[in-house]
Amino acid sequence: MVRENNNQLPDNLPQLQNLIKRDPASYHDEFVDRYKYLQGTIEIFETSPQQYNKTLQELVMFMAQIAQCYPKELATFPQQIMDLLQKHNTVLDNSMRMSFCRALILLRNKNLLAPTDLLELFFKLLRCEDKALRSFLETHIVTDIKNINAKHKNAKLNSTLQNFMFTMLRDSNTRAAKMSLDIMVELYKKNVWNDAKTVNVIATGCFSKITKVMVASLKFFLGKDPEEKESDASDSEDEINPKEVMMANKFNKKTRKREKQLAKVKKLASKAQKKKSKAPAFNFSAIHLIHDPQGMAEKLFKQLETTTKRFEVKLMTLDVISRLVGLHELFLFNYYPYIQRFIQPHQREVTRLLQFAAQASHELIPPDVLEPLLKTIANNFITERNSSDVMAIGLNAVREICSRCPLAMSEDLLRDLAEYKIYRDRSVMMAARALIHLFRNTRPELLHRKDRGRPSEATEEFVSKQYAQIDAKDYIPGAEVLLKETKDEIEINSESGSDDDEGWVDVPHSSDEEIEESDNEDEEDSDVEEEDEEEDNEDNEEQTEKDESTESEKKEESSEGKERKVLKAKRLKVKESKQELAQKVSLERILTDEDFKRIDMANIKKHVQYAKKGEKRKLEAESANPPSDLVKLSDIENIYKKRKHDKEARVESVRRGQADREKYGYKDGRLNIHCSKTNREKRKTKTYQMIKHKVKSKVKRSFKDKQIALRNYLIKQKRMK
Repeated sequence: MVRENNNQLPDNLPQLQNLIKRDPASYHDEFVDRYKYLQGTIEIFETSPQQYNKTLQELVMFMAQIAQCYPKELATFPQQIMDLLQKHNTVLDNSMRMSFCRALILLRNKNLLAPTDLLELFFKLLRCEDKALRSFLETHIVTDIKNINAKHKNAKLNSTLQNFMFTMLRDSNTRAAKMSLDIMVELYKKNVWNDAKTVNVIATGCFSKITKVMVASLKFFLGKDPEEKESDASDSEDEINPKEVMMANKFNKKTRKREKQLAKVKKLASKAQKKKSKAPAFNFSAIHLIHDPQGMAEKLFKQLETTTKRFEVKLMTLDVISRLVGLHELFLFNYYPYIQRFIQPHQREVTRLLQFAAQASHELIPPDVLEPLLKTIANNFITERNSSDVMAIGLNAVREICSRCPLAMSEDLLRDLAEYKIYRDRSVMMAARALIHLFRNTRPELLHRKDRGRPSEATEEFVSKQYAQIDAKDYIPGAEVLLKETKDEIEINSESGSDDDEGWVDVPHSSDEEIEESDNEDEEDSDVEEEDEEEDNEDNEEQTEKDESTESEKKEESSEGKERKVLKAKRLKVKESKQELAQKVSLERILTDEDFKRIDMANIKKHVQYAKKGEKRKLEAESANPPSDLVKLSDIENIYKKRKHDKEARVESVRRGQADREKYGYKDGRLNIHCSKTNREKRKTKTYQMIKHKVKSKVKRSFKDKQIALRNYLIKQKRMK
């Protein structure tokens, strides 16, 4: 290789850098000269580190670029730059500090620097009063940790950095603590640090004395699950239909632009198809990974009682506490009297407070703890002195609380609220009926008999649970349907001459015959009882008029009691036989996915089929969908009436109506629309004070006013001559 002129190389660092990368051995002497010059420059720089030194900045970047060419000679160079940053990080010039950080990142990318040392230094540099540097370092830290854990998790490094982050969150510097928290949250969202340790380190930020750190930590725990983040924008209406674009492109003029557009549409459509076919990814929210949810809830509530922070911060704290209590089924009895104080219709954000009360409800809370809360909502909201919207919101809140803790409702209160089912306002009426329907499926015995509705097969099998009772079954409910289907298949096979004796031949026939026999016996018993009742009624007619009414009432009550007992015994017998069959199927048969689908369909059918007749009724949502973990605000604010559109919705509808129509505005026949406007057109944009004298002139003038105007005009014309 032909060497360049050595006299020009010391002054031309980019050229020397290029040559060294090509042939490090040939230019070793030039490198040694530059390295010695760098050491002397550093010694001079340390005497006044606050001053900007362009020579040092260029030499540091030069050495970082060629560090891989001379690893032995530059072994101490990274540590030397790190010492400069640690010693003078607060007094360095902003551009010098940024250059040193860029040089260290270059060395890190070439694996000449350990990640722990560099990241710990960068975390300390977050204290600097340099916003651009902090943003730059945050991006690098997130990217570097993500790259380290790309192929496999580096548990040792992650543990070291997480421990260091824990100390940084307690740092007295507000910016450093907030930036450290933001980095951890970003790494959690990118699924790099999505373990329980990261979540519990972030949880300590909820008790920080720095308000920004505390608010950021609370917002992290209020984040939604990935499956809840999907917006309505992914509906079928907004999806791209490539067939329409291809059809339009077939008949339109063929241009290069249209071909590019068609290719782009096909690419987007294929991406959407891949996204649809991709298996859904399930991930628990961060609040499920907390080690000590009870302790965290108690600390947050204690902090809430003594805090003097803004109302919005208190709301976030209440929200996190309610989620902790509801998801982990905790006991925090002081929470309900505290939130009860703010439940007033005039209270700011009262619907969110009702949402928090519902979220903090679960089946293990003693009913006497939640009962005062329900009475407060009923007294403050569900009264006729309030508007219909307030009453509907109160009923919705009661329904959401009772869907999670049905035992909190008393019989007297429920019957009072059920009377609003015939209220004059539709929103209140629908909210009351939703509450009634909820208790039809949870505790029907609390309702009036007329409000329980016609019993279905599902309600006949339903048994109300007591406090802390676990409904554990040793069989799959509804599995007896599989026996019925097997019986039908066997009958078909026997008719077609099949000699197959495998499967469930004897069991379904015998069991079904038993059920039919029991039904026939019960019908005979009921017929005998009806005959006895007729004889008793004939005897009662012969009694005196004075005792006639009392005796008939007693007889009616006794006959009704007998009918109920017979009916109850019949239902119990059928229920027991179904349970035995379902248990037999669950124990002796391996169920497939198709079997489970049939069982689910049969269980759904029970909700829509009456217990006595085969008629069907509409299946309501509450019977099929259990309450979710978190309460949606829309469930409480759901008012059955046509709401007025807000301003944004109205403007959007106007914009949609203006699309694909000719340009509107004043039409005066001008050929050039960019020319000046007429006085009549300008008058439309002027204020009234500017044109009121012209508006007055349009009024019909009297003859005298016309004479005066003519005289003034003639005098003016005479003067102009």
